[in-house]
Amino acid sequence: MTLTPLLLLICSNIFMTVAWYGHLKFTDARLWIVILASWGIALVEYCFAVPANRIGYLHGWTAGQLKITQEIVTLLVFALFAVVVLGEQLGWRHLGAFACMIGAACFMFLGRN
Repeated sequence: MTLTPLLLLICSNIFMTVAWYGHLKFTDARLWIVILASWGIALVEYCFAVPANRIGYLHGWTAGQLKITQEIVTLLVFALFAVVVLGEQLGWRHLGAFACMIGAACFMFLGRN
């Protein structure tokens, strides 16, 4: 299994997290400007996400495996963003959510069907 989809999904999620949550640091900005800026950042995210899914699928990943991998990457990138950029703290609920996602990934990667 190639790691290229995973690396592309990490890049994709960095951009998407910034697009969705980066504006929270700029609450004085006008909403329409934030929406346009977020949309532009999300376009870059798509440039990573679409190839990640295409390459992964062509290398034998199932759509379900790609999706659960994307969700785990999303949680990890978001957690890092929340701590570093937004100054939030992680707690036991975050750990529980991560554990559930890892369990879901295990189910998705056990066998092909």
